[in-house]
Amino acid sequence: MLKFNNSMEKRHRIFVAINLPQEIKNDLARFYTKWPEIEARWTSKDNLHITLEFLGNLTDQELGEVCSLVKQVAERHKAFSLSLNQVIYGPPNKMPPKMVWAVGEKSKELSALRTDLQEILLDVIRFSPEVRSLAPHVTLARISTFAFRQMEQEEVPEINESLDLLFSVESIEVMESELRKGGPVYTILESHQLKN
Repeated sequence: MLKFNNSMEKRHRIFVAINLPQEIKNDLARFYTKWPEIEARWTSKDNLHITLEFLGNLTDQELGEVCSLVKQVAERHKAFSLSLNQVIYGPPNKMPPKMVWAVGEKSKELSALRTDLQEILLDVIRFSPEVRSLAPHVTLARISTFAFRQMEQEEVPEINESLDLLFSVESIEVMESELRKGGPVYTILESHQLKN
């Protein structure tokens, strides 16, 4: 009789994120046709989000613990506002660029929320917490670096668009990423309201 060890257990690619309001997703999606000369995979509009922490491949038990802890964190933090003010190549100053980002200003509330998440989650699961301070960014596209390198310098579009998008962060989400042929598919597993 075959015995399966824990390494055969189904795992889930999990991250904690801020899901964007629909009107913000609509505003960002208007950039999807602006630079046709860039070979890139544009993020499905429904998948647009701000990642707070990527937790990696979790077991069912770890996922249950994460959902419970994220709820505790959400209950300790008040809703707050975030702004997105620019569309740029991301990460900044990397050539060739890997992505197109919508970026915003750093926020005390956002930093406090992520620090709280990291501290509580590190007690129960092993992951590599992001150490840089968090400036909110939304990945609009993943660029083919091979195709980008083939472009003549004068063909490369400058990407530096001003935005003025302000929205209220009222919940945080535990999300699963499933890697598929057409790109990752993100599913909200649980959504936890922040304090009003």
